[in-house]
Amino acid sequence: MNINSLSNEYWPQLTELSLKLGAALLVVLATLLAVHLARRAVNRLPERLDITLRPVLRSVSCWAIYIVGALLVLDVFGINTTSLIALLGATGVAVALALKDTLQNIASGFLLLGLRPFRVGDVIQFGTTMGTVREVGMFTTELDTIDGLRISAPNSAIWGQVLTNFSRNKTRRFEIVASIAYGDDIDTGLAVLRRMVAEEPRILAEPEPSFAVKELADSAVNLQLRAWAANDQYWEVYWSLMQQLKPALEAEGLTVPFPQRELHIVDRTAGRR
Repeated sequence: MNINSLSNEYWPQLTELSLKLGAALLVVLATLLAVHLARRAVNRLPERLDITLRPVLRSVSCWAIYIVGALLVLDVFGINTTSLIALLGATGVAVALALKDTLQNIASGFLLLGLRPFRVGDVIQFGTTMGTVREVGMFTTELDTIDGLRISAPNSAIWGQVLTNFSRNKTRRFEIVASIAYGDDIDTGLAVLRRMVAEEPRILAEPEPSFAVKELADSAVNLQLRAWAANDQYWEVYWSLMQQLKPALEAEGLTVPFPQRELHIVDRTAGRR
């Protein structure tokens, strides 16, 4: 058998294989291009689409394109994708049982995205963890704590606990307690709180601020101020009032007491000889 006969025998197979490899390469390039375009399309979605949904939409669309591309490549080489899909389905059941915790995180992630208890940028707390939501993914949610730490929490851990969202409502109520001595005038103390509120423009008129005697404590009479401020100004207003409180009370001759006890000593030996 000479070289010409060998080339004539294998040339059709080589030509067919080359065509298949070329077609597969085109499918791979088209898949990569489609993934790139899908990512750009998700990133350019209108601003009215919640930014919380974008990472998940990006991941789901890219994985869907990858799967379709892989099936097309297999089809180019003549592999029966129908039986392969059935095999993958059976394998998926076993994998699902082995990765039930991971699937629980995925399900929790979709519930968080669907019910929207929080969005990217919200300050939330679940359990002892508190931070600003950075991204909601299919498996985990990333948060930045107030002291600059990055936390990656499983979605199921967030979904399974009581969740507090500090950013959802536009207004928030704060409470300030002013302690005065028992010998001070209560009406004067309440007048000081009213004047502080009147001089602070960031305090909301509605709901109306309230002033009351909260408690007759062991060493002081505790006066209470409850008022509302815009959520984004909450801490600024609170810290400003707390800084003004002690000088304002002292300017009216009121005393800010400290915990104290009166000790009476009884001399039981008096009168004895």
